[in-house]
Amino acid sequence: MANLRDLRLRMRAIKQTLQVTRAMNLISTAKLRKGRKILEDTEPYFNRIQKSMGNILSGAGSVKSEFFNRVPAKPRSAVIVVSSDRGLAGGFNATVFRQVHSLCEKLANPILVLIGSVGYRYFLHSPYIILENFSFQSRLPELQDAQEISDFIISQFLWGVFDEVYILYTHMYSAIKLVPVLTQILPLSAERMRKGGADRADSIDFEYIPSEEAVFDTLAPLYIKGVIYGAMVESYVSEQSARMAAMNEASGNAEDMLTSLQVQYNRIRQAGITSEVSEIISGSSALH
Repeated sequence: MANLRDLRLRMRAIKQTLQVTRAMNLISTAKLRKGRKILEDTEPYFNRIQKSMGNILSGAGSVKSEFFNRVPAKPRSAVIVVSSDRGLAGGFNATVFRQVHSLCEKLANPILVLIGSVGYRYFLHSPYIILENFSFQSRLPELQDAQEISDFIISQFLWGVFDEVYILYTHMYSAIKLVPVLTQILPLSAERMRKGGADRADSIDFEYIPSEEAVFDTLAPLYIKGVIYGAMVESYVSEQSARMAAMNEASGNAEDMLTSLQVQYNRIRQAGITSEVSEIISGSSALH
């Protein structure tokens, strides 16, 4: 009977765990859909900004901007690392952290700007300098969050704290394929932005007031905010996908354990019933 009580307690605990993993799976599914919808809605706006900047560079002979500062021979590099604020997402964060180590080994003077509590707890014990940490309590990133981060990055870049900025985040190619993506944010590449502009043969020539440089310098922070916001939402969506996969696997394991324990419980219970019946029959035979 002691074994039966033990098994009942274990089965009850597994059933409770199964309820939690299923609930987390449903929550992550809803968050993933919402995140993807927001990303689809905002992408055209920031793509238009990038095209406008490309058009300015294509139409003007040359545009002088602080965002095009040359990188020195030994640049100080800032790496924005986008991780999650919570765990239970499989290897989501570990994959990003491996890429950070690989990148920092190639950079001369890496400085980390962290987004996410998990990343902060991990790199707090690393040899890399942490310049700043941002945490948004696992909620869906908003534009003001990206604005706060981009304002900080741009101000530090213009003040010369670092000479180039990279952002490392996770992109969800599919439900089963999550890939870390590395993008250089600063300094801006005039050549790359010209390619991203619209075809000048089909576009309208605009007059920029007060000047091409002034309009470009106004659009550049919006573009940088868009890149950071896109990376944060992409990472958020990828996190939910990873958590869904982890919770699916955990639910499957819990169901397998529950099935195994149920079979074991039934066997012990049946053995006990058989033993009791045998004792009754033996006792009855003895009386006769």
